[in-house]
Amino acid sequence: MARRKKIYEGKAKVLYEGPEPGTFVQYFKDDATAFNAEKKDVIEGKGVLNNRLSEFFMIGLETIGVPTHFLKRINMREQLIRQVEIIPLEVIVRNYAAGTMSKRLGLEEGTRLPRPIVEFCYKDDSLGDPLVAEEHIIAFNWATQQDLDDMVALALRVNDFMSGLMYGVGIRLVDFKIEIGRLWDNDFQRLVVADEISPDSCRLWDIETGQKLDKDVFRRDLGSLSDAYTEVARRLGVLPSNATHMPKPTLIN
Repeated sequence: MARRKKIYEGKAKVLYEGPEPGTFVQYFKDDATAFNAEKKDVIEGKGVLNNRLSEFFMIGLETIGVPTHFLKRINMREQLIRQVEIIPLEVIVRNYAAGTMSKRLGLEEGTRLPRPIVEFCYKDDSLGDPLVAEEHIIAFNWATQQDLDDMVALALRVNDFMSGLMYGVGIRLVDFKIEIGRLWDNDFQRLVVADEISPDSCRLWDIETGQKLDKDVFRRDLGSLSDAYTEVARRLGVLPSNATHMPKPTLIN
């Protein structure tokens, strides 16, 4: 596909004008960032892996009736997506204490939570994506109460799907974050899962060893980020260990 007009460039992806109205081309970069981009590197092949893994997860979600912005993968680094209005919130689902939750609440990393906890952060890099309450979201008109109810329901459905999928290949889904967008049809809106779902946006630990298979490998200098992401892809069947190319992913029941 010929390169089109750049619409937006983030830390890990670039959005280009799509071939048809209402579409974008999403390009996955090899850039790795942490601590609000204070730590940066380029990890060869990371964009390819995240493209394939995000495709795999989005197709799986569509299969169980969770709407997403994903349309199709174009090539090894690009996918065609629906144009949506992104709600300026990160929706975080936590199954175990880790990262900022451990620091905020003094919980030991790996502590199982009584139930999945959904948190919201305001998307603003200059502020460090601060944690916000539902009262802030409604007061500042980032989303309505109905939107919030729908977002929580979507996030918990994603959690159920992802937790089961990962457990089946010996991986614990510690937490993850998603973005949600508004898809408009005249005056009618529906909310869909947008952005990406990949090891960049999840905490994934090996169930037996506790080995980290996510971006914490980069954050904490725990080894090769590419190897960690490749292991996730291999276990899910997106990238078999003996393959010289990455086949079309299939949903693991």
